[in-house]
Amino acid sequence: MALIRRFNRTVTERVGALEDSFLGRDRPLGASRLLWEIGEDGADLHELRGRLGLDSGYASRLVRRLENEGLIVVEAYPTDRRRRRLRLTAAGLAEARELDRLSNLAATALLDKVPVSNRERLLAAIAEVERLLRATLVDIAVEDPRHPDVVYCFTRYANELDARFAGGFDAGSSSSVNPEELTPPAGYCVVARLRSLPIGCGALKLHGAAPAELKRMWVDPRLRGLGVGRRLLESLEALARGNGARVLHLETNRALEEAIELYRRAGFVEVAPFNDEPYAHHWFEKLL
Repeated sequence: MALIRRFNRTVTERVGALEDSFLGRDRPLGASRLLWEIGEDGADLHELRGRLGLDSGYASRLVRRLENEGLIVVEAYPTDRRRRRLRLTAAGLAEARELDRLSNLAATALLDKVPVSNRERLLAAIAEVERLLRATLVDIAVEDPRHPDVVYCFTRYANELDARFAGGFDAGSSSSVNPEELTPPAGYCVVARLRSLPIGCGALKLHGAAPAELKRMWVDPRLRGLGVGRRLLESLEALARGNGARVLHLETNRALEEAIELYRRAGFVEVAPFNDEPYAHHWFEKLL
Protein backbone atom coordinates (compact mmCIF):
# COMPACT_ATOMS: atom_id res chain seq x y z
CA MET A 1 0.00 0.00 0.00
CA ALA A 2 2.80 2.42 0.84
CA LEU A 3 4.40 1.80 -2.56
CA ILE A 4 1.14 2.48 -4.42
CA ARG A 5 0.52 5.67 -2.47
CA ARG A 6 4.08 6.87 -3.07
CA PHE A 7 3.67 6.11 -6.78
CA ASN A 8 0.40 8.08 -6.90
CA ARG A 9 2.00 11.08 -5.20
CA THR A 10 4.97 11.06 -7.56
CA VAL A 11 2.85 10.79 -10.71
CA THR A 12 0.28 13.43 -9.75
CA GLU A 13 3.10 15.83 -8.84
CA ARG A 14 5.10 15.14 -11.99
CA VAL A 15 2.22 15.49 -14.48
CA GLY A 16 0.91 18.68 -12.89
CA ALA A 17 -2.35 17.23 -11.59
CA LEU A 18 -2.05 19.36 -8.42
CA GLU A 19 -1.76 22.66 -10.28
CA ASP A 20 -4.69 25.05 -10.75
CA SER A 21 -3.27 25.97 -14.15
CA PHE A 22 -2.47 22.73 -15.98
CA LEU A 23 0.16 23.34 -18.67
CA GLY A 24 -0.18 27.07 -17.96
CA ARG A 25 -3.66 27.29 -19.52
CA ASP A 26 -5.53 28.77 -16.52
CA ARG A 27 -7.64 25.68 -15.87
CA PRO A 28 -7.08 22.47 -13.86
CA LEU A 29 -6.27 19.08 -15.35
CA GLY A 30 -9.89 17.85 -15.14
CA ALA A 31 -11.24 20.60 -17.40
CA SER A 32 -8.42 20.16 -19.90
CA ARG A 33 -8.95 16.40 -19.99
CA LEU A 34 -12.67 16.87 -20.63
CA LEU A 35 -11.94 19.27 -23.47
CA TRP A 36 -9.58 16.74 -25.05
CA GLU A 37 -12.09 13.88 -24.63
CA ILE A 38 -14.84 15.83 -26.41
CA GLY A 39 -12.60 15.90 -29.46
CA GLU A 40 -13.30 17.08 -32.97
CA ASP A 41 -16.36 14.83 -33.34
CA GLY A 42 -18.07 15.98 -30.15
CA ALA A 43 -19.36 13.67 -27.41
CA ASP A 44 -22.54 12.65 -25.60
CA LEU A 45 -22.36 14.01 -22.04
CA HIS A 46 -23.82 10.87 -20.44
CA GLU A 47 -21.41 8.61 -22.33
CA LEU A 48 -18.50 10.91 -21.49
CA ARG A 49 -19.32 10.79 -17.79
CA GLY A 50 -19.50 7.00 -17.89
CA ARG A 51 -16.27 6.68 -19.84
CA LEU A 52 -14.33 8.87 -17.42
CA GLY A 53 -16.15 7.80 -14.26
CA LEU A 54 -17.13 11.38 -13.42
CA ASP A 55 -19.66 12.35 -10.78
CA SER A 56 -22.59 14.15 -12.42
CA GLY A 57 -22.14 17.28 -10.28
CA TYR A 58 -18.41 17.52 -11.01
CA ALA A 59 -18.96 16.90 -14.72
CA SER A 60 -21.61 19.66 -14.80
CA ARG A 61 -19.21 22.12 -13.20
CA LEU A 62 -16.50 21.30 -15.74
CA VAL A 63 -18.96 21.66 -18.61
CA ARG A 64 -20.17 25.04 -17.34
CA ARG A 65 -16.59 26.25 -17.01
CA LEU A 66 -15.69 25.26 -20.58
CA GLU A 67 -18.96 26.70 -21.86
CA ASN A 68 -18.34 30.01 -20.08
CA GLU A 69 -14.87 30.12 -21.65
CA GLY A 70 -16.46 29.82 -25.06
CA LEU A 71 -14.69 26.54 -25.77
CA ILE A 72 -17.73 24.28 -26.09
CA VAL A 73 -21.43 24.46 -26.88
CA VAL A 74 -24.02 22.23 -25.24
CA GLU A 75 -26.79 20.99 -27.50
CA ALA A 76 -29.95 19.00 -26.77
CA TYR A 77 -30.82 16.02 -28.92
CA PRO A 78 -33.91 16.74 -31.08
CA THR A 79 -35.33 13.30 -30.23
CA ASP A 80 -34.56 13.45 -26.48
CA ARG A 81 -34.42 16.86 -24.82
CA ARG A 82 -33.00 15.31 -21.64
CA ARG A 83 -29.77 14.27 -23.34
CA ARG A 84 -26.93 16.66 -24.11
CA ARG A 85 -24.18 16.62 -26.71
CA LEU A 86 -20.97 18.61 -26.27
CA ARG A 87 -19.24 20.16 -29.26
CA LEU A 88 -16.03 22.17 -29.51
CA THR A 89 -16.24 25.70 -30.84
CA ALA A 90 -13.52 27.03 -33.15
CA ALA A 91 -11.78 28.40 -30.05
CA GLY A 92 -12.20 25.05 -28.31
CA LEU A 93 -10.67 23.18 -31.22
CA ALA A 94 -7.71 25.55 -31.25
CA GLU A 95 -7.30 25.13 -27.48
CA ALA A 96 -7.42 21.32 -27.73
CA ARG A 97 -4.67 21.42 -30.36
CA GLU A 98 -2.60 23.73 -28.17
CA LEU A 99 -3.03 21.35 -25.24
CA ASP A 100 -1.78 18.52 -27.45
CA ARG A 101 1.29 20.57 -28.39
CA LEU A 102 2.04 21.52 -24.80
CA SER A 103 1.49 17.94 -23.60
CA ASN A 104 4.04 16.69 -26.11
CA LEU A 105 6.52 19.31 -24.93
CA ALA A 106 5.90 18.30 -21.29
CA ALA A 107 6.50 14.64 -22.11
CA THR A 108 9.72 15.53 -23.90
CA ALA A 109 10.84 17.65 -20.95
CA LEU A 110 10.18 14.74 -18.58
CA LEU A 111 12.33 12.39 -20.67
CA ASP A 112 15.06 15.00 -20.97
CA LYS A 113 15.52 14.81 -17.19
CA VAL A 114 16.04 11.05 -17.33
CA PRO A 115 19.55 9.78 -18.12
CA VAL A 116 19.70 8.35 -21.63
CA SER A 117 20.68 4.96 -20.23
CA ASN A 118 17.40 4.81 -18.24
CA ARG A 119 14.93 6.10 -20.83
CA GLU A 120 14.09 2.74 -22.41
CA ARG A 121 13.58 1.26 -18.95
CA LEU A 122 11.24 4.09 -18.00
CA LEU A 123 9.19 3.85 -21.21
CA ALA A 124 8.90 0.07 -20.85
CA ALA A 125 7.81 0.44 -17.23
CA ILE A 126 5.23 3.11 -18.15
CA ALA A 127 3.80 0.88 -20.89
CA GLU A 128 3.49 -2.05 -18.50
CA VAL A 129 1.89 0.00 -15.72
CA GLU A 130 -0.55 1.59 -18.17
CA ARG A 131 -1.52 -1.82 -19.55
CA LEU A 132 -2.11 -3.31 -16.11
CA LEU A 133 -4.05 -0.29 -14.84
CA ARG A 134 -6.20 -0.24 -17.98
CA ALA A 135 -7.28 -3.78 -17.14
CA THR A 136 -8.75 -2.52 -13.84
CA LEU A 137 -11.09 -0.23 -15.82
CA VAL A 138 -12.84 -3.18 -17.47
CA ASP A 139 -16.34 -3.97 -16.18
CA ILE A 140 -18.29 -7.13 -16.93
CA ALA A 141 -22.09 -7.28 -16.78
CA VAL A 142 -24.95 -9.56 -17.77
CA GLU A 143 -26.91 -8.13 -20.71
CA ASP A 144 -30.01 -8.97 -22.70
CA PRO A 145 -28.91 -10.86 -25.86
CA ARG A 146 -30.72 -8.22 -27.95
CA HIS A 147 -28.72 -5.35 -26.44
CA PRO A 148 -26.80 -3.36 -29.09
CA ASP A 149 -23.48 -4.10 -27.36
CA VAL A 150 -24.15 -7.84 -27.51
CA VAL A 151 -25.09 -7.60 -31.18
CA TYR A 152 -21.92 -5.59 -31.83
CA CYS A 153 -19.69 -8.14 -30.09
CA PHE A 154 -21.35 -11.13 -31.74
CA THR A 155 -20.86 -9.45 -35.13
CA ARG A 156 -17.18 -8.77 -34.42
CA TYR A 157 -16.83 -12.38 -33.26
CA ALA A 158 -18.31 -13.74 -36.51
CA ASN A 159 -16.21 -11.40 -38.67
CA GLU A 160 -13.00 -12.45 -36.96
CA LEU A 161 -13.76 -16.15 -37.30
CA ASP A 162 -14.62 -15.65 -40.95
CA ALA A 163 -11.20 -14.08 -41.49
CA ARG A 164 -9.25 -16.64 -39.45
CA PHE A 165 -10.88 -19.95 -40.38
CA ALA A 166 -9.48 -21.64 -43.47
CA GLY A 167 -12.93 -22.04 -45.02
CA GLY A 168 -14.51 -18.93 -43.53
CA PHE A 169 -17.33 -18.87 -40.97
CA ASP A 170 -21.09 -18.84 -41.41
CA ALA A 171 -22.92 -18.23 -38.12
CA GLY A 172 -26.04 -19.81 -39.57
CA SER A 173 -24.23 -23.11 -40.02
CA SER A 174 -22.86 -23.12 -36.47
CA SER A 175 -24.74 -24.34 -33.39
CA SER A 176 -27.56 -22.00 -32.42
CA VAL A 177 -27.31 -19.03 -30.08
CA ASN A 178 -30.81 -17.61 -30.42
CA PRO A 179 -31.82 -14.81 -28.04
CA GLU A 180 -34.33 -17.14 -26.39
CA GLU A 181 -31.52 -19.58 -25.57
CA LEU A 182 -29.42 -16.83 -23.96
CA THR A 183 -32.14 -15.22 -21.84
CA PRO A 184 -32.52 -16.30 -18.18
CA PRO A 185 -33.38 -18.90 -17.09
CA ALA A 186 -32.35 -20.60 -20.37
CA GLY A 187 -28.98 -18.86 -20.54
CA TYR A 188 -26.98 -15.65 -20.21
CA CYS A 189 -24.91 -13.13 -22.15
CA VAL A 190 -22.09 -11.16 -20.56
CA VAL A 191 -20.35 -8.11 -22.00
CA ALA A 192 -16.98 -6.64 -21.04
CA ARG A 193 -16.67 -2.86 -21.35
CA LEU A 194 -13.72 -0.51 -21.13
CA ARG A 195 -14.73 3.09 -20.44
CA SER A 196 -18.32 2.12 -21.35
CA LEU A 197 -17.32 0.71 -24.77
CA PRO A 198 -17.92 -3.02 -25.49
CA ILE A 199 -14.66 -4.95 -25.88
CA GLY A 200 -15.65 -8.58 -25.26
CA CYS A 201 -18.47 -11.03 -24.74
CA GLY A 202 -19.43 -14.56 -23.87
CA ALA A 203 -22.59 -16.61 -23.62
CA LEU A 204 -23.92 -19.50 -21.59
CA LYS A 205 -26.59 -22.05 -22.51
CA LEU A 206 -28.13 -24.00 -19.63
CA HIS A 207 -29.62 -27.47 -20.03
CA GLY A 208 -30.90 -28.43 -16.60
CA ALA A 209 -28.98 -31.43 -15.27
CA ALA A 210 -27.07 -31.82 -18.56
CA PRO A 211 -23.75 -29.98 -19.10
CA ALA A 212 -24.00 -26.24 -19.72
CA GLU A 213 -22.41 -24.79 -22.86
CA LEU A 214 -20.07 -21.83 -23.24
CA LYS A 215 -20.54 -19.96 -26.52
CA ARG A 216 -19.38 -16.83 -28.35
CA MET A 217 -16.27 -16.10 -26.30
CA TRP A 218 -14.60 -13.06 -27.88
CA VAL A 219 -12.26 -10.22 -26.87
CA ASP A 220 -11.28 -7.29 -29.06
CA PRO A 221 -7.85 -8.21 -30.55
CA ARG A 222 -6.49 -4.76 -29.60
CA LEU A 223 -7.14 -5.48 -25.92
CA ARG A 224 -6.02 -9.06 -25.55
CA GLY A 225 -3.45 -9.74 -22.87
CA LEU A 226 -5.32 -7.74 -20.21
CA GLY A 227 -6.98 -10.80 -18.67
CA VAL A 228 -10.41 -9.92 -20.08
CA GLY A 229 -10.95 -13.40 -21.54
CA ARG A 230 -10.16 -15.01 -18.21
CA ARG A 231 -12.60 -12.71 -16.39
CA LEU A 232 -15.35 -13.40 -18.93
CA LEU A 233 -14.76 -17.11 -18.47
CA GLU A 234 -14.90 -16.79 -14.68
CA SER A 235 -18.16 -14.79 -14.89
CA LEU A 236 -19.80 -17.43 -17.05
CA GLU A 237 -18.56 -20.23 -14.82
CA ALA A 238 -20.03 -18.47 -11.79
CA LEU A 239 -23.39 -18.10 -13.56
CA ALA A 240 -23.36 -21.77 -14.51
CA ARG A 241 -22.49 -22.85 -10.98
CA GLY A 242 -25.14 -20.54 -9.52
CA ASN A 243 -27.75 -22.15 -11.73
CA GLY A 244 -26.87 -25.67 -10.63
CA ALA A 245 -24.67 -26.76 -13.54
CA ARG A 246 -21.98 -29.23 -12.56
CA VAL A 247 -20.24 -29.61 -15.93
CA LEU A 248 -19.26 -27.06 -18.58
CA HIS A 249 -18.76 -27.88 -22.25
CA LEU A 250 -17.20 -25.83 -25.03
CA GLU A 251 -15.77 -26.50 -28.44
CA THR A 252 -13.34 -24.47 -30.53
CA ASN A 253 -11.45 -24.33 -33.81
CA ARG A 254 -7.78 -25.25 -34.14
CA ALA A 255 -7.05 -21.77 -35.56
CA LEU A 256 -7.88 -20.17 -32.18
CA GLU A 257 -4.67 -21.17 -30.44
CA GLU A 258 -4.85 -18.41 -27.82
CA ALA A 259 -8.38 -19.49 -26.86
CA ILE A 260 -7.30 -23.12 -26.55
CA GLU A 261 -4.48 -22.07 -24.22
CA LEU A 262 -6.89 -19.97 -22.15
CA TYR A 263 -9.27 -22.89 -21.68
CA ARG A 264 -6.49 -25.26 -20.69
CA ARG A 265 -5.10 -22.80 -18.15
CA ALA A 266 -8.62 -22.39 -16.74
CA GLY A 267 -8.88 -26.12 -15.99
CA PHE A 268 -10.73 -27.39 -19.05
CA VAL A 269 -9.62 -30.79 -20.31
CA GLU A 270 -9.94 -32.05 -23.86
CA VAL A 271 -12.52 -34.80 -24.34
CA ALA A 272 -14.09 -36.76 -27.18
CA PRO A 273 -16.50 -34.80 -29.43
CA PHE A 274 -19.89 -34.32 -27.75
CA ASN A 275 -21.66 -32.53 -30.63
CA ASP A 276 -21.46 -32.12 -34.39
CA GLU A 277 -20.36 -28.46 -34.49
CA PRO A 278 -18.96 -28.14 -38.06
CA TYR A 279 -16.25 -25.63 -37.10
CA ALA A 280 -14.88 -27.51 -34.08
CA HIS A 281 -11.62 -29.42 -33.88
CA HIS A 282 -11.30 -29.50 -30.08
CA TRP A 283 -13.94 -30.28 -27.44
CA PHE A 284 -13.38 -29.33 -23.79
CA GLU A 285 -15.04 -30.10 -20.47
CA LYS A 286 -14.69 -28.74 -16.94
CA LEU A 287 -16.17 -30.10 -13.74
CA LEU A 288 -17.44 -27.28 -11.50
